[in-house]
Amino acid sequence: MRVTKHEHACLRLEQGGSTLVIDPGDFTPPLHGVQALAGIVLTHQHPDHWTPEHLDRLRRDAPEAPIFGPAGLAAAAAGHDVTVVHAGDTAQAGPFALRFFGGRHNVIHESIPVIDNVGVLVDDVFYYPGDSYAVPEGVDVQLLAAPIGAPWLKIGEAMDFVLATRPRRAFGTHDMGLSSIGLGMHRDRLRWATEQHGGEFLALSAGDSTEV
Repeated sequence: MRVTKHEHACLRLEQGGSTLVIDPGDFTPPLHGVQALAGIVLTHQHPDHWTPEHLDRLRRDAPEAPIFGPAGLAAAAAGHDVTVVHAGDTAQAGPFALRFFGGRHNVIHESIPVIDNVGVLVDDVFYYPGDSYAVPEGVDVQLLAAPIGAPWLKIGEAMDFVLATRPRRAFGTHDMGLSSIGLGMHRDRLRWATEQHGGEFLALSAGDSTEV
């Protein structure tokens, strides 16, 4: 499976001629060259993780491609047919087997309501938690997309999340709010956390890919 990091939190997974897109939001330019769209996963309703324009564009050539997301996202995207998923649910999108974890967005501030959020495990090898530190307990994560910068993120807590997940390899995502200097600092911290259990940290930028 080929995993490509796009701007901010958007990810593209490709295998067997099919594509799964995760969290194409308003910091991500239009995706081009999407082949055989099998499905879209939206971890939550914040606009940096989805826009109606992205959904319309992606489904123009694949109108039957399912959209998976939590109840809050389904309410926000009421104009689209969303399959509501919760922590513990499983689903299939073409060749991609999906398992969902977590259930709630990480706390930003006590004045801001906490919303639904699901992490997604793909084919039992690739994990992305959305805007949370939900650990996929009992899973041997081969590749982790770890949030690296956000209003809700403290780098020490992000390090603890990586330490708890124990991935074989990891890279940072959710990074558009960081300066180049800040991104380098946070990558160094997540690299340390990844290496504590013998893993490898990948410094992927938008457009970079890796195989898992």
